[in-house]
Amino acid sequence: MKQLLHIALLVTLTLFLNGSPSDLIAEEKAKVGQSAPDFTLTDVSGNTISLSDFRGNYIVLEWINYDCPFVAKHYNSKNMQSLQDHYRNQGVLWLAVNSSAEGKQGQFSNDEIRKRLKTHQSTVDAYLLDKNGEVGRLYGATHTPHMYIVNPKGTLIYRGAIDSIRSTNIADIPKAENYVTMALDAVFDGKNVPVEHTRAYGCDVKY
Repeated sequence: MKQLLHIALLVTLTLFLNGSPSDLIAEEKAKVGQSAPDFTLTDVSGNTISLSDFRGNYIVLEWINYDCPFVAKHYNSKNMQSLQDHYRNQGVLWLAVNSSAEGKQGQFSNDEIRKRLKTHQSTVDAYLLDKNGEVGRLYGATHTPHMYIVNPKGTLIYRGAIDSIRSTNIADIPKAENYVTMALDAVFDGKNVPVEHTRAYGCDVKY
């Protein structure tokens, strides 16, 4: 009995010190059907940007880590960039959010980020730095990529995976249902979002 208690205490201490995504987001406030929490972050160019700056537009939030193979799947195939281009042409604003902590995978210098944005031909409206993970935890971001869509009224209308096939295989992209596409196409057609919440997949956010 004492041995079991000792093991339980060790597990609890490990989670406290290292944190898992589910533990780190216990106070998340981003719920589908409710107002998306406002936040203010600095972008890679040093500009201060708030979510509320873009009220009146559809907004996609993309949690990103270029070194994550699941993210690489969508960027190396140009799938993510195609989505960015397609929906930005329809007035959607696209914000990438990096919640990787200092010294952890996915956390780069601003020069390296700008280099990778250029290499990938990314057309995000801003690449936002969330080094202390405050915004990631607020939104309950657990994986990269983790996708969120906010409507012009500021309401969160989708959160979850980018698509339905949990793999790093580029060949799976055309076979998958893309939940971001489904949501945005539906609202532009005056319909309800068919799938509002899915379980994100990918690499753990490196808080």
